[in-house]
Amino acid sequence: MMLGYLLARSGVATIVLEKHADFLRDFRGDTVHPSTLMVLQQLGLMPRFEQLPQHHLHGLSARVGDVTQPAVDFRGLKPFDYLALVPQWDFLNLLAEAGSELSDFDLCMEHEVTGLLESEGVVNGVQVSSPDGDFELTADLVVACDGRTSTLRNAAHFVAEDCGAPMDVLWFRLPRPRSDQSDLFAIIGAGKLMVTFDRTDYLQVAFVVPKGSDTELRKSPIEAFRRSVSALAPALTEATAAIETWDDVKTLEVKVDRLSRWHRPVLLLIGDAADAMSPIGGVGINLAIQDSVAAANVLAPVFLSTTPGTTIDESVLRRVQKRRLPAVKKIQAIQVAAQNKVVSKILASHDTAPRIPAPIRWLLKFRLIRSIPARIIGYGFNREDVEINPRKA
Repeated sequence: MMLGYLLARSGVATIVLEKHADFLRDFRGDTVHPSTLMVLQQLGLMPRFEQLPQHHLHGLSARVGDVTQPAVDFRGLKPFDYLALVPQWDFLNLLAEAGSELSDFDLCMEHEVTGLLESEGVVNGVQVSSPDGDFELTADLVVACDGRTSTLRNAAHFVAEDCGAPMDVLWFRLPRPRSDQSDLFAIIGAGKLMVTFDRTDYLQVAFVVPKGSDTELRKSPIEAFRRSVSALAPALTEATAAIETWDDVKTLEVKVDRLSRWHRPVLLLIGDAADAMSPIGGVGINLAIQDSVAAANVLAPVFLSTTPGTTIDESVLRRVQKRRLPAVKKIQAIQVAAQNKVVSKILASHDTAPRIPAPIRWLLKFRLIRSIPARIIGYGFNREDVEINPRKA
């Protein structure tokens, strides 16, 4: 959606294909970071964004045993000193509405891409299934933005390098207790880890479990799961009644992987289709938007300087990967280290709750120290600015 909007804004005719009839899916990436807020500001979309229902996070804290420890502090970062929690469907609807005002933007809902069209090893379009029947759509460039289970990645026979993940995540909602604090809050106990997101009128909860354990957990009565949540967060005991059945609990199979090559003639993969991110830091949606900005910055000038039907040289697509891969590698390295050195140890500590080492507790007293992870999470590495101008009317 962001890439389609950016290209159409610059005067490149773009079609966005979405297989669903709407964007209403829960427990998707809802954390909009300062890097994305800066893109919206550069596009003049911040006034619209600020009208969306949202909650601002200025810090991230953790409770380890009986100790509550502020860990990440966004205050003082410029120009945006917060993360915005925004339902992804609202964000996507905003982009769809803004795109509808552009003559070169065409959004086709209930249009599922089922495969690639190829001629002599060159991609020249996609196969599409729609309510009006199946058809073939040709294009000068196909960009796969279809996520970690990408249909087009599989169709193009790309194989991702698996960086490993020791955990999966169970997502659910709980009523928000009045006493709960507004920061993102990690709760760590003996062999258990849970993260709560304050969504103003409810809590969105991520309960971390060992990789592959979901099937076995679901064989137990839902009451057993509610007791696990209550044991970790006694203040939420009454609220756990909202988890009525296992249908109220959604599973995210955590993956961290990336392609060594994001392209082939004339196909480009970005976002989770090229590099699936761990939920640690909530950076996935924001890195995908950075991919979109980089792709638009590279592609728009090429399209605008050539006639329709001209084959885009693969070296152009290689430039997109070259701009974005270093940032992806850095973030994934941090995520994998956090998974292996922190999350794995927490999940393995069944007898006693982990403790924060005294030197780390002392360092985290200082906002300057807490602002370091805040800047990495919020603004990332190799941040992209919008370089292309809107087409003149």
